[in-house]
This record gives sequence, C-alpha cells and structure tokens, in this order.
Amino acid sequence: MIGQHKSPFKGSSVEFVEHRQYYPGDEIKHIDWRAYGKTGHYYIKEYEEETNLRSYLIVDCSGSMAYHGATISKFDYARQLAAALAYLLLAQRDATGLITFDTKIADRWEPSSNRESFHQIVKLLEARRPGKETSMTDVFTQMLPTLKRRSLIFLISDCFDRIEPLAAALKLFRAARHEVVLFQVVAPEEEEFSFQHPTQFRSLEQLGHQVLADPYRLRKAYLDKYRLFCEDLARHCGNAGVDYVKLRTDEPYSKALGAFLDMRVRRKGRG
Repeated sequence: MIGQHKSPFKGSSVEFVEHRQYYPGDEIKHIDWRAYGKTGHYYIKEYEEETNLRSYLIVDCSGSMAYHGATISKFDYARQLAAALAYLLLAQRDATGLITFDTKIADRWEPSSNRESFHQIVKLLEARRPGKETSMTDVFTQMLPTLKRRSLIFLISDCFDRIEPLAAALKLFRAARHEVVLFQVVAPEEEEFSFQHPTQFRSLEQLGHQVLADPYRLRKAYLDKYRLFCEDLARHCGNAGVDYVKLRTDEPYSKALGAFLDMRVRRKGRG
C-alpha cells in the first residue's frame, strides 16, 4: 500500500461514494444535513479520488500497558511510537487516524491529512490513561464494520490476550483487504524475568489479584511459557498475513522502526 491508490477523500467535488457515521475529526462542512433532518444522526458524505494511504493507529490502553519496571511504561512507549508514525504518515500527506481501546473503544479520530490531525492525535494520546482489562477480539469485531475503505492498520499493544481469538480477528481485517502491522510492546522484565528477591506480583487489570512468589523458582517455567506465547503470536500473524514486530521499552523504537520500514520498502520493490 505504498504510493497512490483509491481511498476516500473529503473536501472534494469528485464522485460521491457513500455515507458513513460522523466522528470527531471529520470536517463539519461535509455533514449531510438532509440526512440529519431525516434521521436525527450526523452522517458524512464520502468521495473517491486518487490520494495517498489511509491509515489507523490503534493503541492498546488497557491496564497491562501501564507496567514500567526500570524503563518508561509500555503505554508511554506506545504513545511515542504512535506519535512518530503519525508524524511520518502526515508528512507525506497520508490520511491518518487514531483509535485507543481497552474493553471498548476509548478515543477515535478519523483519518485526515489536514494540518490539525497531528495536533489532535497527540492531544488524544497525551490525555489518555491506561484503563483496566482488555478485550481485543471484542473491540476489533466492533471496529471492523466501521472501516469502510481499505486501510493500513498499525496495532500497538502488548497483546496480553488469548491468541487464537485475536488471530481470528486479524484474519477478518485481512479478508476485508486491510493491511495490518502489529507492534508488540514488551518490557525487559517480561522478556528476562530478572527479579532477584521474593516479589509481590500484582495484576494491573484485575483489582486485588496479587501473589507473593520466589522469582528463582518461577523463572524457567515463566520464560518457557512467555517464549511460547510470543512464538505463537508471531506464527499466527505470519499465517494471517500480518507484519509482526516486537519492540522492547529499553530500546529506541526509532531503530527498530527504521529497520522495519526499510524491510517494507525492499519487499514492495520486489513485488
């Protein structure tokens, strides 16, 4: 999805395609007031013109993303990554939107390439705080029918959810011709389980759920299970045609992001 292709364009007199529900970030001048008079709901007229990418940054703001350990939190890392992606996309005038979620959609800014988009995306990211539990599959099932046009989806999450239902939801995105990139954000403590002394482990998503444990006795079993989880996630992404990238919060995302973008450019060149 690099280069010019067909996607919705707002603010043009080219061919009308369809109506869709109004969301914050849409230009008010494109509201169909006749439809509002008939239904009492706001709808936007969508048109079609040759333009650049249409993309969504989908950021997990569930409780587990609040974990920070010795580095910045996974959520702060995800916010910075989302802001960097938004800047890169908007710099080449690609329509860019934002969705944040935990058990439901929390924020939504529809894709736009106007000058206000970056400011609004950053404003929403700065205001958002991690919630409690997550339900990625339910959120994606709810979200998919609202994505009316082919889009590039950047999903930023620690992916701490059941893998099989998540993989099924990702396959639905691909079946709808969306291109999907999954950035799994992890903390070094999750990767290495480097705790040295008896530690109180507390759930960030289930209030009151905690356990005192000896890390030495748990380390091997935990690391084996964690490794299998990440391998399973990567395998399901590969089977679904989803690009998968793991990012650690103690590593600069710019390096991994640069390598990933270079890989995609070379892949598109071969295609």
